[in-house]
Amino acid sequence: MRLSRVEVRKLRSLDDVVVVPGRGLNLFVGANGAGKTSLLEAVHLMAYGRSFRGRVRDGLVTSDAPALEVYVEWEDHAQTRRRKAGLRHGGQTWEGRLDGEGVAHLGDLCAAFAVVSFEPGSHALVSGGGEPRRRYVDWGLFHVEQDFLPLWRRYARALKQRNSLLKQRGRNEQLDVWDHELAQAGEPMTRLREDYLAQLQGPLGAISGELAPMLGEATLEFLPGWRRDELSLADALLLVRERDLQTGFTSVGPHRADWRIRHSALPRGETLSRGQAKLTALTCVLAQAEHYAGVRGEWPVVLLDDLASELDRSHQRRVLERLARGDAQVLVTGTELPAETTLGALEYRLFHVEHGRIDAA
Repeated sequence: MRLSRVEVRKLRSLDDVVVVPGRGLNLFVGANGAGKTSLLEAVHLMAYGRSFRGRVRDGLVTSDAPALEVYVEWEDHAQTRRRKAGLRHGGQTWEGRLDGEGVAHLGDLCAAFAVVSFEPGSHALVSGGGEPRRRYVDWGLFHVEQDFLPLWRRYARALKQRNSLLKQRGRNEQLDVWDHELAQAGEPMTRLREDYLAQLQGPLGAISGELAPMLGEATLEFLPGWRRDELSLADALLLVRERDLQTGFTSVGPHRADWRIRHSALPRGETLSRGQAKLTALTCVLAQAEHYAGVRGEWPVVLLDDLASELDRSHQRRVLERLARGDAQVLVTGTELPAETTLGALEYRLFHVEHGRIDAA
């Protein structure tokens, strides 16, 4: 997957910019607040329906504008045609087009355009709550397993209905219906999540060994959201029904699923330092990108925001060289051009960012 054109209007400090990235490494250099991260947010928005900093309504639209606009063009893996997508988003309402046709769901855009991102907040993937880890797994499945999205939507609808009934203290026969629906969608959804994490184990181990050998072997552990080794999901829901009626929400199930990484060189229960958490999160991001490339035959676009502030030069070089070996298209931001020892013999396209303007060097 190769971005060939990005247009951004009214997104934070970017009033009206056009960028034509190179096929490999692209460096966006400028002072803090110049608009570098905003460009990556725009690309991320087209792939996730939100910025990695939050939702569109949380300050993404320029203050004097009714909506932001993002347009991207890219080549598919066979390079047989150029695809295009556009999004106009005001925070509450949006309009989107894909290959010239209107789209009914943001997910239609997200399914077509794949991006993985590493930015200063990415350490939350391993040190924060379970929601970003569920999103991480579900994004991967969304792109590589066609059966996942219908199950996810079916489960989400059933969960909403059950929670509504719980708040109304609905009758048992009504709850039985939605418990059954949750189990019918949740059990296969959980199997897909478990299998996906198992598939990530190979690339994760290899990348962790290269970037963080001091942590020892990295192992993924899946937590399904209920005592799955003892109970079916239907039985687990029935067992907690009285408690759920008191609290008004469903306390067990795939919506409570999680995963964690165990490192052989760290005692169980020892908390990762911030630096270790950053390296571990980056390992997860790269493992997901490599797995995607193996399944789909093309890399997602890789966004690395403020890389120099997150990693030392040695780790920066290893990451960029690994991505170059995979022939990935990479967009990297920084306040200055990386050192020669970091870039080595890597070819790159340089862009200067200043006061919301982005110009090719």
